[in-house]
Amino acid sequence: MTALSSGSEIVVADAVIAGVAARAAAAVPGVARLEPGLRGLVTGWARAGKQLLGGSESVASEGVRVARTAAGGLAVQVDVSLTADCRAAVVGAGIQQAVRRAVPQQTGVTVDEVSVTILDIEPGAL
Repeated sequence: MTALSSGSEIVVADAVIAGVAARAAAAVPGVARLEPGLRGLVTGWARAGKQLLGGSESVASEGVRVARTAAGGLAVQVDVSLTADCRAAVVGAGIQQAVRRAVPQQTGVTVDEVSVTILDIEPGAL
């Protein structure tokens, strides 16, 4: 959320934040793709259904979940598959940095926590 001087505020939807985070994470070298996982697939279908009924376009955010913490902060979870030619810890840290940089830059919303789960490492070409 961003407060405006007139006493009103702008609220950026979690789906928009997830979309920005997804684009930032996917651009990190070593990321093969974002992985929605089972929970992400179900959430994505539900969100797509709501957006379809509402007549709006879906934000590409598979593999990213956004949650509000009890303290009012913002937590982002990113699930990825990596390429075989990278170091997982380096790519994971790169994803965290990219998301922490892109989300505030594009939305004005500060991210308090970025968690990265590496679900797969694709085998290299033989």
